[in-house]
Amino acid sequence: MSLSDDLHAGEDIQRARNDALTDEVGRLRRIITDQQGRIDALERAIDYSGRALTIPKWLTKRTPKGDKIATLCSILSDTHFDEVVNPAELDGRNAYDRRIAELRLEKYFNGICRLSADYLTGMTYDGLVLMLGGDLVSGDINEELTETNAASMLDTVLHWSGQIAAGLELVADTFGSVHVPVVVGNHGRRSRKPRMKGRARDNFDWMIGQILASQFDGDPRVTFEIPDGTDCLVQVHDTRFLLTHGDQVSGGGGIGGIWPPIMRMVAKKRVRHQFDAVVMGHWHQLLMAPTAGVIVNGSLKGEDEYAAVMNFAPERAQQALWTVAPEHGVTFSAPVFCDDRKKEGW
Repeated sequence: MSLSDDLHAGEDIQRARNDALTDEVGRLRRIITDQQGRIDALERAIDYSGRALTIPKWLTKRTPKGDKIATLCSILSDTHFDEVVNPAELDGRNAYDRRIAELRLEKYFNGICRLSADYLTGMTYDGLVLMLGGDLVSGDINEELTETNAASMLDTVLHWSGQIAAGLELVADTFGSVHVPVVVGNHGRRSRKPRMKGRARDNFDWMIGQILASQFDGDPRVTFEIPDGTDCLVQVHDTRFLLTHGDQVSGGGGIGGIWPPIMRMVAKKRVRHQFDAVVMGHWHQLLMAPTAGVIVNGSLKGEDEYAAVMNFAPERAQQALWTVAPEHGVTFSAPVFCDDRKKEGW
């Protein structure tokens, strides 16, 4: 090989190194930009958390009797985002991961719009109350979840805040007005042991609520109510709901199932609050009994390994939806089915 060939070969190697370095610099810049965007989102959420949030007037205004006007209500809870459920451990009855959760969340928001347009017809909806009822994330409350979750908690919070925000945009475009009360669950806590002091603000469900509120700051269509306590009183015309996660209930394994402990909790809540019905999640069982003062939500996740080991009855992924009429309170109710086994591919 001649000296000229050696020089050309050296130039080729140097160009390849330069191209590789340029690619690496570009990759690092994209990572920095992405991380800065996440930091900015968290800073906006923290800044927003100190602002006073008020109940919108459209939820409390008087409506002339006889008008076919109603408010649509739903609760999104127990989504356990980024938990991974292995179908092989459930005899193939369910599967869950980030991709499947995205499909189910999309079907949930589309289902709200479809049910109101095609099934719960004959009424004019003045808006939607969409309650975030806790356990939005899988969390790190035990070692097995930490080991098997699809992402870190900060990744989970930021990814799913964006996904929920997209759904809120859809329902805001559909209904015009959307009010979002938020309470925290037990899976979103940052500590392994449940805490009493600072319970809400030390929970990733609270952080998701604050990020969403900051994203819709300036959009009068979407309002938020994020208390620092475990309960949130939600006024819908003349009907008052007490939104809570439901993890304060203990028991439920006897012949009466979850009803006796839930009713005991409802009785205790009535000592502290005045309300017409409690709305809760946590139990992954859809129970619509507003005349008894109870609405219990299902889950987006569906059956998991814990439910299989404990021999709980399987229940498909579904969320609660109901209408509130100014004159009659809760009238119609329906499940929003969120799963599609064929589309999800399991």
